[in-house]
Amino acid sequence: MTSQTHNPQANTPIWLYITSWFLVWLHVLRGVLTLLVLFPFASEQVKKSHVQRWSKRLLKIFGIQLQVRDSESLPHRSFLLASNHVSWMDIHVINSFKPIRFVAKSEVEKWPIFGWMAKQLGTVFIRRDSSRHARHVVGEMATALKEQSICIFPEGTSTIGKSVQAFKPNLFEGAVLAQVPACTLALAYFDRKTGKHSEVPAFVGDMGLLGSMANILKNRNLKVELRFFPPATGGAGQINDRKWLAQHSHAQIAGYLSEHCN
Repeated sequence: MTSQTHNPQANTPIWLYITSWFLVWLHVLRGVLTLLVLFPFASEQVKKSHVQRWSKRLLKIFGIQLQVRDSESLPHRSFLLASNHVSWMDIHVINSFKPIRFVAKSEVEKWPIFGWMAKQLGTVFIRRDSSRHARHVVGEMATALKEQSICIFPEGTSTIGKSVQAFKPNLFEGAVLAQVPACTLALAYFDRKTGKHSEVPAFVGDMGLLGSMANILKNRNLKVELRFFPPATGGAGQINDRKWLAQHSHAQIAGYLSEHCN
């Protein structure tokens, strides 16, 4: 697939665009009520079921089709999942396939409504400018990974999705300490009509959340592909080396994006 270097002209009729905004906020309200009323009394499995259904419905409202490849490579035990990062939508895309805990930058916690929702779902927030806080988060991750899978975005920022920036290795230490597998996810958005890579969902620069949401709703013709890679394998010195794990995941994602998005 080749890259689409500029966002296409809006293809959503105005009536559908307005209706979609109404459906978005109605769906967000439903999510808030679910978190307030049902989650305090629900089992972990029931919570995951609610999260998956809510995320699938959100993708449908935004006109995003989900395609998953090689998910059978994921282990049946808890694991660390390292993914490239394009959009705020990434979390909901991944949750629509398999609900999982996330590590997100601390700014997300301050988002109106969505930040609160993320916190209720067990998101771990990290201050990127504090190495001391990062070490605390790694310890928290290591404890959680013994029972729950966690997804990280090691770039530390989002991109337009054509390439992947260098991975910060510190969070991979959580998998080393917990002695759980480290897996890789390559994530990419495409235009369903042309099959070309799309920058429409990219949440970069000074773009605000509402502006990004509007951009996607104006172009409700997207497909997102999740390509999973099996757990990293190698000698003990490699799989217990956070820098090697980071480089290994980065190389897998870079290879996928080079083949499919350029």
